[in-house]
Amino acid sequence: MKGGSGVAEPSVIVERVEDTDKEKKKKRRSNRRSKHSSVYNLFIFTGHSLNCGEFVGALPFNVSEARGETSDSFKSEDKTKSLTSMNCSSSKQGLETASNKQTPVRASDVGFTSMPTMHINERVGSGCDDSAVDVGGTFSNSSPESIAYLGSSPFHQFEGFARKKLFAPHWPIEAVNEALEKGEVYKALFRVNAHNRLEAYCKIDGVPIDVLVSGISSQNRAVEGDIVVIKVDPLGCWPKMKGSNGSSNNSTLVEGCNLVQEINGVADNSHKGKGIVDADCECDNGRNGVPLEKEFYDETQMTRAAAYNHVNGHHQNGSESLHVGFLPGQTEGINSVDSLAAMTSRYPLKRPTAKVVAIVEKSLRRDTIVGFLNVKQWFSYRELNGKDAKKNSSIFDHEYVTLSPTDPRFPKMTVFVRDLPDSIKKRLADGDVTIEMELLAAKIEDWSAESPFPRAHVSCSFGRGSELETQINAILYQNAIHCADFSAQVLSCLPSIPWEIPPKEFQTREDLRDLCVFTIDPSTASDLDDALSIEKLSKDTFRVGVHIADVSYFVLPNTALDIEAQIRSTSVYLLQRKIQILPSLLSEELVSLNPGVDRLAFSIFWELNSTGDVLDHWIGRTVIRSCCKLSYKHAQDIIQGVTDLEKSNTLEGLPQLHGKFEWADVTRSVKCLHEISKTLKEKRFCGGALQLESTKVVYLLDEHGVPYDSSLSERMNSNFLVEEFMLLANITAAEVISRAFPDSALLRRHPEPNMRKLKEFEAFCRKHGLALDSNSSSQLHQSLEKLREKLKDDSFLFDILISYASKPMQLASYFCSGDLKDNLNDWGHYGLAVPLYTHFTSPLRRYPDVVVHRTLAAVIEAEKLYMKHSGVLKGNNGREVCRTCFTGIYFDKEAAESPQGKEALSNAALKHGLPPPELLGDVAAHCNERKLASRHAEDACQKLYMWVLLKKREILLSDARVMGLGPRFMSVYIQKLSIERRIYYDDVEGLTVEWLESTSTLVLSLSGHKRIFKRGGPGNYMSLGNVAWVVNPYDLNMETDSIDDCDATCTSKGEVALLDSEPTSKSWVDPGTFPLTVHMLSTIPVALYAIGGDDGPLEIGVRLYMSSYLK
Repeated sequence: MKGGSGVAEPSVIVERVEDTDKEKKKKRRSNRRSKHSSVYNLFIFTGHSLNCGEFVGALPFNVSEARGETSDSFKSEDKTKSLTSMNCSSSKQGLETASNKQTPVRASDVGFTSMPTMHINERVGSGCDDSAVDVGGTFSNSSPESIAYLGSSPFHQFEGFARKKLFAPHWPIEAVNEALEKGEVYKALFRVNAHNRLEAYCKIDGVPIDVLVSGISSQNRAVEGDIVVIKVDPLGCWPKMKGSNGSSNNSTLVEGCNLVQEINGVADNSHKGKGIVDADCECDNGRNGVPLEKEFYDETQMTRAAAYNHVNGHHQNGSESLHVGFLPGQTEGINSVDSLAAMTSRYPLKRPTAKVVAIVEKSLRRDTIVGFLNVKQWFSYRELNGKDAKKNSSIFDHEYVTLSPTDPRFPKMTVFVRDLPDSIKKRLADGDVTIEMELLAAKIEDWSAESPFPRAHVSCSFGRGSELETQINAILYQNAIHCADFSAQVLSCLPSIPWEIPPKEFQTREDLRDLCVFTIDPSTASDLDDALSIEKLSKDTFRVGVHIADVSYFVLPNTALDIEAQIRSTSVYLLQRKIQILPSLLSEELVSLNPGVDRLAFSIFWELNSTGDVLDHWIGRTVIRSCCKLSYKHAQDIIQGVTDLEKSNTLEGLPQLHGKFEWADVTRSVKCLHEISKTLKEKRFCGGALQLESTKVVYLLDEHGVPYDSSLSERMNSNFLVEEFMLLANITAAEVISRAFPDSALLRRHPEPNMRKLKEFEAFCRKHGLALDSNSSSQLHQSLEKLREKLKDDSFLFDILISYASKPMQLASYFCSGDLKDNLNDWGHYGLAVPLYTHFTSPLRRYPDVVVHRTLAAVIEAEKLYMKHSGVLKGNNGREVCRTCFTGIYFDKEAAESPQGKEALSNAALKHGLPPPELLGDVAAHCNERKLASRHAEDACQKLYMWVLLKKREILLSDARVMGLGPRFMSVYIQKLSIERRIYYDDVEGLTVEWLESTSTLVLSLSGHKRIFKRGGPGNYMSLGNVAWVVNPYDLNMETDSIDDCDATCTSKGEVALLDSEPTSKSWVDPGTFPLTVHMLSTIPVALYAIGGDDGPLEIGVRLYMSSYLK
């Protein structure tokens, strides 16, 4: 996401400059010179007034922003404070920076992501005709938000004056529809690169390459998540793809961000430990917080920035950054998907570009903006103009402040002071500067063609940005997670308490209460929606049962309860906070498969032989009674024989056992299920399934819900035991419902990965002596297993490779079978290597499972109706024999297509409230959107808790592996936190950088030469403290004692220190020394710390950890 499926391919932009229009360049240079003459003046007044969203003056150009970087996410005074407030004396000295030499840290330097982007030398740029209206000579097609704002004051706007349009008008709907029919334009999802908002991508179905929309002019006011209409530029305007210049050997290929975890199998039981969740991805928050007043761009600087490749800092040839013009035989337009796909295949080294011509559906994210107000300069302006403000109070109504979103994919916004909530206006009137430290909720109201920035409306404040509860509430709001209490109307749909199973259900369901059924879940789980059973039929044949809570019995179609569950779509688990789709009376009591009580269930039984072949299966509604609730640890102990449960029924620490069964029964069942699950797993992988299993950071919380420690955890055999049978149940359910209702089955598909990215990853492995075959999912899995064995002594590197192998994967998604009835090949699940898949096993926390339950109920009902109409068969002994025609392993297609069969299926569908295909498609789309939002919220919460840990710890030393290397920055992977970060070292005061291209070697040395200003530019050099935490060797002994003390006292309870619970982690990290020689895959020491909170988005900072007498 969160790759294909409309997910943007993030990268860092290298804007191109037109060299054909020399007159415009001369004009821009002239305007630039006039601006530079007043570079230290805060504003330039012209007396010309503009309306909403337009600003006065031109500030000095911010070089870091031209690189797609930021300045205010890590304010110098805040950064110095955060880096110098450590307990250790050398920490304070090493992290201290001189404010007079401080320059803003890059967005990509502080932007956090669990697996961030790194590209290989792609030359990207805007389309041929990406020209914007030239306002004051500073708005160019190669500079982000590079507009001179003219007016009477920087925070004052007058309405009613003529305004010059800065963007092309959007096409009317009639023109859009006509162009779509002719194939002249394409409709697509607009996804923005989190590392550089000037880059966006659109995925066109049928085209193997995502289309680049580069620059604010081409993006034409579209924002993340919009459904847009784009017009593709001519071939001559397409830039080179990444890696096309042959220098890909200097970096890894991690440009995708679709960490597809569902390919590991299970139906998204992450919170329960039952497997890996579906692939939901998005490049996480890089910082894009440059103050609006500083977002003024000089085209000369942008031209200079365009000479860099923003992966490793390689310079590109000037000819490669310019337009190449039209190729022979090429027209100015590219029509139809087939034509565009053929063009991309013919020119695989070129990236198609386009412009947005219309926005047909605005993103819901426009209504859930979270950000910080920038009010300090507004206060300064009010103070300087206090008399005028008092004389004319109406001016206050036209003043504005700026809002910096925490999501770097969104632009800065303007907010009228008059529209702020009364409480915030009062604080502004009182001069309360602390409002800048609070997270605010806002939404985009308008973005006119005359305004360089959208206008937003602020609704409320969440509180101080450094507080845990504030951040959690902001995360929920930003992802539109519905967390309010259930309404009285919803609660009225619940059964009365006490409740018992009606006698009628025992007559119509199979009574399985005498069967040894048990659950296996995390010890803290309270919503138990699946249980297992096993019976031995013969020496080599077993009957295995999966029993799922029958939620559809309680949640009837079109009731208030059903509508609420559909709106929420999926439960959200934020460590200590759970937001459920159903009231707890259902999810934790009446429907949950709690031990010792009768419960309604949907059961699937398989007859399996010793080789894992399914001989037969049965599906039906049942009544069960679980005999015990096992934790994964209990089941693991049974599997490993840690405890001999067959010899005792009263072992301490074990759960209570209910009914007539003994622990010997449970023990035999668990061991037998484990052996069968191993066979099923082996068979699944032989059939082409792929597993990308990686470690996960787990947090320990104190009694207040605040994390005090964490560790890396891996799944156990007991997790895989449950996973295999859940997968088999989901596959079986998919087969049954798709055969009976081929046009209205809710299924789940996982497309093939982005093959270009996968081949690039394969090439990277090959370059470093690691054989990898990615021609199929089966070969990829086998290759990775061989690498696992080869790298058994370097698990660090293997974990990284597994993470990178996930990136080319696309998102899995729900779909209505009728929407793809002409494309059956698109139904399959790549990661599981099965043609049909759905979600059936978690109805307590996923609405799609409820829909699948209803569909299965309809199939069972239709089968009974058809059999009743057709009569029953008589066996040789004269007894009635029931035949399954729709739900069994063999499907009677003739019966289903007969008039009686069609009528039975139609009546059953109507009875159980199955939505028609057109509505089911909408349900699938909504569930996909909510699932992705849930994933983003859970990822953000993981990041938040990591930030809290580092904030308490103040600094964490760790080894990191170099995965990308170049003359400007390196990309490192930190295994302890499972994150990847960038470290920039170009333009650093006192640091000499030597880059040896031929050997891809970097040498960093300390230099005594003092340089305060850059040649050719006004920006300062970065302080060495921005790049490295340098300690004196004399202080290392004291540093060791201090850090050990910090480890021992970081909690009040004396728990194990942060991450020390990981067996492979070192409690002490040796610093590096200058000169530092770095190669690809080198291991280097780094220092990690928390950034932001009250002064910006939460980020994880990283520096080299070095030792030197010259510090």
